[in-house]
Amino acid sequence: MSQLHSLFPDALPFAAALVSTGTVALAEIGDKTQLLALLLAARFRRPWPIIAGILVATLLNHALAAWVGSLAADWLRPEVLRWVVAASFLAVALWTLKPDTLDDDEAGLPARGAFIATTIAFFVAEIGDKTQVATVLLAARYDPLWEVIAGTTAGMLLANVPVVLLGSRFADRLPLKAARYVAAAVFAALAVWVAVRGLG
Repeated sequence: MSQLHSLFPDALPFAAALVSTGTVALAEIGDKTQLLALLLAARFRRPWPIIAGILVATLLNHALAAWVGSLAADWLRPEVLRWVVAASFLAVALWTLKPDTLDDDEAGLPARGAFIATTIAFFVAEIGDKTQVATVLLAARYDPLWEVIAGTTAGMLLANVPVVLLGSRFADRLPLKAARYVAAAVFAALAVWVAVRGLG
């Protein structure tokens, strides 16, 4: 049990933020929103407004997702929530193994400035995305809520800022397949952790 505790140390300062950052950063690699970041960088060639748009969109989207996760934690009995969260983490682990693509309808970006286009496109693309689902689950599992939001937002920035700054050359060199397997393993480990330890 001490080995498991070292993997998910709830007692560490900012444990929720650290776990949220790592989980979402791994899940985002090869995700459609990372492909969207690449598309935005190629179209606008203005990295800082794009990065600012990603930050704003992620904060808004993930704050809403985390609030939903927190409400679910309040509404459901702990024993029921425990198995819902464990099963959901396992489902996200399997989902992560599937390579993501940017659908044609999502590739049509608003004809506005880089910041506004990025904010709108990223917010919409994140709805129902696996990183948003992960945020809901993390908020149901971890406290305080602000750490989960800060962590998932930091994870999105860690995964997307290099793509925006370095463009397609960087994205082509990413070991996307290996990253998907690592992310899937992290979600599967979280599923096992919640199933064994519960949500407390």
